[in-house]
Formats: sequence, structure tokens, C-alpha cells
Amino acid sequence: MSKTILLIGTLDTKGTEFAYVRDLIRARGHTTRVMNVGIFDAPYPSDISAEAVAQAGGMDLSALRAANDRGGAVATMMRGAAALTAQLYADGRFDGVLSLGGSGGTAIATAAMRALPVGVPKLMVSTIASGDVAPYVDVTDITMMYSVVDIAGLNALSRRILANAAGMIVGAVEQTLPATDAKPLIAATMFGVTTPCVTRVRERLEAAGYEVLVFHATGSGGRAMEALIVGGYIAGVADVTTTEWADQLVGGVLAAGEQRLEAAAHAGIPQVISLGALDMVNFWARDTVPEPFQARTFYQHNANVTLMRTTPDECAQLGRIIAEKLNAASGKTILFIPLKGVSAIDAAGQPFYAPDADAALFDAVRQHIRAPVELVELDLHINDAAFADAMSDRLLELMKK
Repeated sequence: MSKTILLIGTLDTKGTEFAYVRDLIRARGHTTRVMNVGIFDAPYPSDISAEAVAQAGGMDLSALRAANDRGGAVATMMRGAAALTAQLYADGRFDGVLSLGGSGGTAIATAAMRALPVGVPKLMVSTIASGDVAPYVDVTDITMMYSVVDIAGLNALSRRILANAAGMIVGAVEQTLPATDAKPLIAATMFGVTTPCVTRVRERLEAAGYEVLVFHATGSGGRAMEALIVGGYIAGVADVTTTEWADQLVGGVLAAGEQRLEAAAHAGIPQVISLGALDMVNFWARDTVPEPFQARTFYQHNANVTLMRTTPDECAQLGRIIAEKLNAASGKTILFIPLKGVSAIDAAGQPFYAPDADAALFDAVRQHIRAPVELVELDLHINDAAFADAMSDRLLELMKK
């Protein structure tokens, strides 16, 4: 069955290259829809004109040209491409998207790709794909492919790379999923130091007929989970590992942003939450730790990750933040406190065992939590099987209701 692939590109500078991949896609029996996001005259035809993209971005194309402001033009075309791409997909006008570009084209096309649901094939061939692509990918499933050479004409190497890209997007839109029984999705958060708890929670929820998506609480993981909740994919949450708030508060490298813990609260879906790994802030290798923290307690997780123990004052602030976020919940919410420790290295005899810090965390939660949020305190460690069972049992109860 023929599929349609949306091509997003600056046809004023890269029309030859887009025509090449367009023809390859058509040769495979599929159709294309071309969106021009370049602001200058292009001798190549498009299905969605640059004028239409600029208008959707809130500007007239002639005004963009007259302004001679590249940054402003890119921002306008980003807005317009994102709006039109989302609408085209909602209208069933394409099945996957491919783009080729330098820094400007990559910024525009990936903004459009980020406006699409997870699962829609998205491939960006870019001159900057070998560097830090986090600003372009964010928490979506965009595939970044390094172009090796600049996208500036066709040659022996660029033809091969662009042909590979055409084949990849065609393969993605042709691929179908084997039929399976749809199950309600539950989101869970995990760190290495909370793995025993989350693994047992996942297994028990799956045995009860749910499908569990486990997110690594590394900043992007928490943001991805929140985005899927906002998108309506998630029926319940087992947020065992809220550690990203420690990085957000103290200045670690794995923060998930100020909105962490808000999506499920606003969506009103059932959630059980704990305080997993709030004993630690994450940095990269030991020599990257900022100077003001040098006298603190550290644990070398591996050669590239250094953990820093949170202080009683920081833990008190974290307890207040967690409680206040959950107090805004419109759905049934239960917060579990593991009184014997919040991570594998926060237990008697372990390097982050600090009863005073844990007490500050727990006391702050008790002080600031408000009904109807339910508070459950268990004289257990977070990785004890009984703790995982208690969390999973209560979530199953909430899901059935």
C-alpha cells in the first residue's frame, strides 16, 4: 500500500538534494508531499509553499525577506512548519517525515517533527547530527543521521547517504506492527539504585494485565514520561524514583525541569509516588563537579557519573516541593515513604546512609502534604519486596476503581 512521506526543506538552497530523495521515494512506489521552508525564491516546486509556512508562523514572507534577519526568519518558519505539520498529520495527509539540512534547516524541520506524536517516523539528515542533538530531539523519537559532507550538491558520497536516508524512511513507513492485545499503559520511573523495587512493581503490574513503560530518571526520561501523560497515553503512574527534583533543586546534570510531577496531577490519573534516589545529585566525571561542592560526600557510580549526597537542608526543600506538587493532583494520589532508606546506597552501612537527611526529607513531606493525597509510611527500605508490593497493590486498587 502506497504511503506518503512529508519532505520539509529549504528549497532555495537544497532543492537539488530534495528532488533526489523525492525521486528515490517515488521509485519505491510511495508519494511525497513537499513543504518549502526557505524564504528566498526556489526553482523547485512544493506542495506547501514558503508563503503558507510564513503565514502560519505569524509573518508575511515578503516582510521576512525585507527584514534580512536570519534568526527571526528561522524562528518564524519553525512556528509555521510545526503548526502546518501537526495539522497535516491530524488530517491524515502523510505517514512519515524526512528532512535534510544544516543548522537552520535542522532547527526548522525538527521543530515540526517534535509537533508529531511518538511513533510517527521522523528522520533528520543533518550536518550537525554528530554533536549534541538534545535541543533538536528533546524527548521525541526523532532519528538524527549525520550527513558527513555538507548538503551542498550531489556527489558520490552524498548520493549514497541520501539514498540510505530515503530507504530508511521508506522502510519505516512500510513497517507494520504485529497484532497484539491492547493493554492499559502504566508509567514507572527507575534509577540503578531503585531497580529492585521498580522491577518487582513492573512484574506485578504486568501479571495483572497492564503494560508498563519504565523511564530512566535521567532528566530526559522524566520529561518523556510527562509528555506522554500529557498526550493521553498513560492510564496510571508508579513514580517510584523522583530523583530528578534533586538535580533540579541543587544544580545537577539530570534535571527534568520545573514541571516534573505535574502532568499526572493535572491529568487526574491514578498515581503512586515515592522518594526514590532523592539522596543524590548527579554530576559527570569527578573533575566536573563544581568547586562549591568539593567538600561534600560523593560516590563514584562509574567513571562518568559522580553522585553527591543531598544535605538535610536540601532534603527538607525536596520534601516540600514533592508535597506541594502532589497537593495539586486532581486524581487519586498516594505518596509512600520508605523509612529505612530511599536508594540502594542509602541504607545502614552504605555510603549515603544519613538518617538526619532522610528525617528532614520525611518531616517536610509530613508537614506539607495535604488531603486528599494519602500518605503511607512503611518501616521498610525502598528496595524491600514488601515496599514494592505495597505500592503495586495500591496502584492496582486505584486502577480498578
